[in-house]
Amino acid sequence: MDWTSLLTFAAVLALAAAIPGPGVAAVIARALGAGFRPTVPMVLGLIVGDLVYLSAAALGLGVIAATFGGLFTLIRWVGAAYLVYLAIRLFLARPEAGALPVRGGRRTGAFLAGLFVTLGNPKVILFYLALLPTIIDLGGLTALGFAEMSAVVALVLLGVIGGYAALAARARLLFESPAARRILNRVAGITMMGAAAAIATRS
Repeated sequence: MDWTSLLTFAAVLALAAAIPGPGVAAVIARALGAGFRPTVPMVLGLIVGDLVYLSAAALGLGVIAATFGGLFTLIRWVGAAYLVYLAIRLFLARPEAGALPVRGGRRTGAFLAGLFVTLGNPKVILFYLALLPTIIDLGGLTALGFAEMSAVVALVLLGVIGGYAALAARARLLFESPAARRILNRVAGITMMGAAAAIATRS
């Protein structure tokens, strides 16, 4: 692909990713409650979800995606349910012990939450299956072009969504006392609930 097309795609994707939505809200809430490192799997899940839709757009699967609308509804509800679970854990976390201690299974759960949030997010579906074809000529997309676009997706989302996570994690460090950490956990839990509600109610 030529650099102009790639830069245009990167700019539009960065703008779309920077606009706060359920994915950004979930990442911020996770980073506020657990810190940056435990949030990385969720960020990676969001990126993989975008790559799934990029692949679908490149393969011309928009019609199939529309046909299996019920599957995406199920995915949306699973993602929302897991975000509710994380929100409850934030509310119940002991402030003096920190929120959401890191364990392998929870990292896997965070990754899946990020993946499901993206797969069930209508904004992401609209971007890749409706808006993207107006930016890039997908009919003439080669394997190398697809690889270049995939790299752009990974780098842009890592920078934008990872930036949100890093800023939220730094804000978390300002809350050292148990009382302040308890308030932070409540705020993060409410934010996570809001992300779950946004995912569940969007169509």
